[in-house]
Amino acid sequence: MAEFPSHPDEVTQAWLTARMRGAGVLTQGRVSEIAWQPIGTGQVGDSVRFSLTYDPPGAGPATLAGKFPAADPTSRGTAAMLGLYRKEVGFYRDIAHQLAVRVPATYAAEVSGDGVSFVLLFEDLAPQRGGNQLEGCSIADARHAIMQAAAIHAPSWHNPAILGLEWLQPDPAANTQVRALYPQAQALFAERYAGLLEPEFMELCERLAKSDAWLGRSHAHVALVHGDFRLDNMLFGIGDGAEPIAVLDWQTLTLGHPLTDIGYFLGCGIGDRLRRAHEDELIELYCAEMSRHGVPLMRDAIWRDYVIGALHGVSTAVFSAAFVERTDRGDANFLSMARGACALALQHGSLQLLEEG
Repeated sequence: MAEFPSHPDEVTQAWLTARMRGAGVLTQGRVSEIAWQPIGTGQVGDSVRFSLTYDPPGAGPATLAGKFPAADPTSRGTAAMLGLYRKEVGFYRDIAHQLAVRVPATYAAEVSGDGVSFVLLFEDLAPQRGGNQLEGCSIADARHAIMQAAAIHAPSWHNPAILGLEWLQPDPAANTQVRALYPQAQALFAERYAGLLEPEFMELCERLAKSDAWLGRSHAHVALVHGDFRLDNMLFGIGDGAEPIAVLDWQTLTLGHPLTDIGYFLGCGIGDRLRRAHEDELIELYCAEMSRHGVPLMRDAIWRDYVIGALHGVSTAVFSAAFVERTDRGDANFLSMARGACALALQHGSLQLLEEG
C-alpha cells in the first residue's frame, strides 16, 4: 500500500485513527470497524461515506466523507493531465481557511507526486440535500449560491497570499494540450448529441470551437475561480437545515476573473427559465455581497465579464463530455449545461462581445 490509501478499501483502522487524532476529532479510543458506501455523482473523483465503529463505542463521529481518484481510467487520466487532484488537495490544505465560503472540515489531504492518486477525508455534512443539475433549484437556493460565490471571490480578490501560490499557477503545457484536444472534443460532442441539442445551440458550440479569441485568450489573475460552480457541487440545508449551503469539488480551481463563475452558474448551473426570471436580481445580489465583503462592484462594470463567463459553461460541457467516463446521467448533465449556457450566450451575444475585444 502507498503512503496513503487511494481507494476506500485501502483505508485501515490504524490509518483512520491516526488521521482523526491528528485532526483533533478523536481524543480517545480508536476506530475498530469501517464500512463504506458510494455517494455523489462526480465523474473525475469518487466520493464515499464511511460508517465507523469505535472502541470504546461513541468515541468519535459516526460517519465521515472521503474522496478518491475516479475508478474509470479515462476520467482518472484526464484529471491527472489537468492537475485536478493536486488542485483540490491544495485548496483544502492552503486556501480554504483564508476564504469565507462554507466547505467541509478536512481531516486528511494527500496527493501523489505524479498527481494520479489522492485522498481527502472530511466531516460528513449529512443530513443535507444535494444540489441536482438536472432537477434545477429554487430561487432561494440560487441566492445562497451567489452569496457563497462572493465568499470565494472577495477574500481572494487581488490577494497575493492566495494568487501567488506556486501550485495554483496555470500550467502552459496543460493549456496547450486542452487547446489541441478541443476540436476533437467538439467533433465527438457534435456526433454524440446530434439531434438532441437544439441546432442553434450546436451551432454556437461549433463557432466557439473555431474561435481564436476563446481558445487563445489570456486570463487576468483577478481572483480565485471555482471553475465548476453549479448545483451538483453544492449541498443545501446541511446539518438538517442548520446551515443553508456548502460548496464542494474544488478540482477545477484556477486563477482568472471571478465573473466566470457567475456566468457559468447562471448559464449552465440553474437553468434558463430561472435565470431569465431572476438574472438581474442575482447579479445585483452578487454586487451587494462583494461590496459587503470589501470589494465594491456595480452591475454595469461587471456585465461584460459576466456575459463572456457563460462561454465557460459551453466549453466545459463540450470538453468534459469527450474526456470523462460516459454515463446516461453524464449525457443528460452535459446537455443540460450546454442548453443553459448557450441560451445565455445567445441572448446576450457572448461570443460577439468576446471577439470584439
